This record gives sequence, C-alpha cells and structure tokens, in this order.
Amino acid sequence: MSSLLYVVNCSLDGYVNDPDGNHDWGAPTPEVFAFLNDVEGRVTTQLYGRRTYELMTVWETDPEFADASGHEGDFARWWQETEKVVYSTTLTDVVTERTRLERSFDPEAVRRVKEESPGPLSVFGPTLAASAFEVGLVDEVHLFVKPLTLGGGLQAFPPTALRLDLLDERRFGDGSLYLRYAVES
Repeated sequence: MSSLLYVVNCSLDGYVNDPDGNHDWGAPTPEVFAFLNDVEGRVTTQLYGRRTYELMTVWETDPEFADASGHEGDFARWWQETEKVVYSTTLTDVVTERTRLERSFDPEAVRRVKEESPGPLSVFGPTLAASAFEVGLVDEVHLFVKPLTLGGGLQAFPPTALRLDLLDERRFGDGSLYLRYAVES
C-alpha cells in the first residue's frame, strides 16, 4: 500500500497563509525548491481541495510557469505528469489534464487509491488534510517551516491531537526547516 503524505509550507507559528489570505511569503528559494522537487518527485497522485487546486493550475495553464526552466520547470513537469483528484462541491469543471473531480471526500475511495497507486499520494491544503487526518489516512507529514510568524491566518494542522515520530530534518540557507514525521496510529 502506498503512503499518503501531507506536504505543507507554513510559518513558524503554524499558518499556511496570513490573516488576509496571502501566501506569497512562502515562495521557496532555489535550494528549497530543489529539495521540494526531490520530495515530491516520488508522488504519483495528488489530492486537492478546490482553493488549492485553483492556485496550483498555473503549473499547467500559465505558460510563464508551465514552460519554466530550472527548479520551477522541474516542478511544472512533475505537476503535469501526476494524477490529480480535486474535491469540491462548487467547482463545475477541471481545467488540467490527468485531473478528476469528486464531489465529496470518500475515505474508502482514498484507501483504494492508496492500495492501487504505484507511488505515494500527497494531500495539499490544510482543510482537505484535516479530513484525511480525521480518518487516519495520513502516513507522513513533510513540513517546510519558514522563519517568520504571521500571527493568524489558516492553520496548517487541524485542531486534532497527533502523535508524530521525527524521521528526517534539514536546515536551509534561508533559515527554513524541513521536518519529516511519521504519523503514529
């Protein structure tokens, strides 16, 4: 069975965006981007909520991103080649290839995808991740912590007690930290 990874970029105080919904503070440096590509490169299926999916579509639909070079280009190619599942009750259609729309998060369907997938899955966005944490589907957390606090916004983790086992860590030149945890059951 494949693993489900929660990959998240957050502030030191645990937010993925600021109180106004901005997340531009989280743009990775080339060093972090290269490492993120290594982490994500194994993932074959991505799970998204509507808002995160809409933000990420630029990696396929905007030529500035889709045809980029270097680390951004590597990420764009990976993004375009992976399978994507978008969970939304309001989205009417998807605009990217290899993407299917589901109206609700079905834990049993995700378990089946984990069983059939040739590689790990990743869940993006804290709202959708909360649903996956709630039913025990998340196997690992890959946390990219930026050296700043936001004082509010959308929290990276659900208000649920989680026990985590540190598997890996790395410090980057910009002061960011990468922390990889196994989620204990």
